[in-house]
Amino acid sequence: MHQLLAGQPPSVVDRLTITASGGPFRGRRLQELRDVTVKEALAHPTWAMGGKITIDSATLMNKGLEVMEAHHLFGTPYDRIDVLIHPQSLIHGLIQLADGAMLAHLGPPDMRIAISYALHGGESVDLGLAPLDLAAAGELTFEAVDLQSFPCLRLAGEAARAGGTAPCVLNAANEIAVHSFLEGRLRFVEIAQVIERTLSLLGSEPVRAFESLYEADRQARSVATEAVAARA
Repeated sequence: MHQLLAGQPPSVVDRLTITASGGPFRGRRLQELRDVTVKEALAHPTWAMGGKITIDSATLMNKGLEVMEAHHLFGTPYDRIDVLIHPQSLIHGLIQLADGAMLAHLGPPDMRIAISYALHGGESVDLGLAPLDLAAAGELTFEAVDLQSFPCLRLAGEAARAGGTAPCVLNAANEIAVHSFLEGRLRFVEIAQVIERTLSLLGSEPVRAFESLYEADRQARSVATEAVAARA
């Protein structure tokens, strides 16, 4: 997104679109997710990541966190940031300009590209990677996000708009819930339930200092842990 926005006056950028692969459960309805296993949730179709991030991809929580990042990094209001399912994982972000044109960042699904771009201060260097072959890719497809089946993205949006300590509460509750799922103490669909209960109980408080966040994190982990135990 940073690369797409480089050189664009803020006044001409209408919207940002963050793409998501959809994870291993793309296209499944909520009732089809009730009994999925940890092994199934870790079987990401595109990316090789650690357990926590892979589960965040399966629930789409990772995109909720990325929306918050884009909001703060680029100063874009939440109502001008979209998430779009793109299962091929070849378009990594899009921006829509005031004249109706849309610019897309395409590339192989390899995080070394983004990491190198960041480490080299926004310069592209030769990484020795095979270039993207669009003819071999064949097609690029897109889908709307199913927020009913993947409520973590909705919860992240609600916490983001609430502001204050809510994003911190969301993050802490998600960490407890995801690790509980990985340890077999929580079902996949209960991850969002634990997060939602924690947010409903703690709400959002003003952030007056870092201590406010430390306390919100502590409380959220405690409430989320209790919520997990109640489902055992």
